[in-house]
Amino acid sequence: MKIKRHDGHEREIPNAHIFHAILPIIFIIVWFLDSNIFQISTFLNGFVDFLIRLILFILVFTIAITSIMLSHRALFKSHQPPNSLITNGILGYVRNPMYLGILLIYVAFIFLSISLISIGFFIIIVLVYNWMVNFEEKILENMFDTQFLEYKKKVPKWIPNPFKK
Repeated sequence: MKIKRHDGHEREIPNAHIFHAILPIIFIIVWFLDSNIFQISTFLNGFVDFLIRLILFILVFTIAITSIMLSHRALFKSHQPPNSLITNGILGYVRNPMYLGILLIYVAFIFLSISLISIGFFIIIVLVYNWMVNFEEKILENMFDTQFLEYKKKVPKWIPNPFKK
């Protein structure tokens, strides 16, 4: 039986969908258990008012969803992956806005309940996503050569540059 893959799968790390499925499940379980049941590492919640944490959660979550939506709109205008390097819109400010949005969702949950165990697991998640991005950027270097290398020089990998010229 042949597994049906989506168009553009060759531009992703093999089995990326497994990482995208398993990491949030493990994170939510760890975060929920520590934040609501065991409360092993949530003592910082006593120093930051819940209303402030809720506002931070809403703000970061909104930025995350916006980043994901803008990148999805730029990258998937059609059902086929683009044949040219996209460097405008949100991709002119950060090279990985969709992954950045995903990571910001984790940060939003950490703000909601400051769980040190969740922060530790988040660091592992960041390392996994950075590994995935490095793998995928090598593929883009092979596809777009100097055009992608110039793009990498101008546009940051993770932290958007709002003052881009």
